[in-house]
Amino acid sequence: MAAKFTFQCSSDDRRRPLPHKILFGLGVNESANHVVLKFIAWLLFFRERLMVETDVGNDNIPFVPDLCQLGYDMRPTLWVECGDCSVGKLHKLAVKCPEAELWVVKRSRADAEQLMRTMAREELRRDRYGILALDPEMVDELIGLLRERNTVHWFRGDFDPPQFQLEFNGLWFDTSFEVMRF
Repeated sequence: MAAKFTFQCSSDDRRRPLPHKILFGLGVNESANHVVLKFIAWLLFFRERLMVETDVGNDNIPFVPDLCQLGYDMRPTLWVECGDCSVGKLHKLAVKCPEAELWVVKRSRADAEQLMRTMAREELRRDRYGILALDPEMVDELIGLLRERNTVHWFRGDFDPPQFQLEFNGLWFDTSFEVMRF
């Protein structure tokens, strides 16, 4: 599998003026599933200054987020983890990034529910985390379409109601997702 994936982007959504191109690298122990989850999360959470896998520049936060937005004070205001993420890491993020919105993007409702059960068992702080559960069939189809060079056109999407429409490498997707809170 390729080590880098390029996405040529365009958008009909004025609230999401996507850059013309973005590059996602395949990190150590990462799969195509992780790249697709990161890319979908990037589209859904897109905003100015959203960064992919960046050093947050804080010695007290020893983690690299999948997606992050830093405020003008250089503290995380948004932190997004995609796919597998330990509950211990989520607990530490709640403590070390008290002002940040914390989100986890999972490939399915079953994966999201399993994470929430583990979070409850480990007694993580309540009302602190958002979890997005995607459609696993859509994720599998995107993984099958993923190439080193990809084209994406974003038509629309939002959290209320939780749905989006896009064209990925010539194939149309109109799907919904679930937003859960913990």
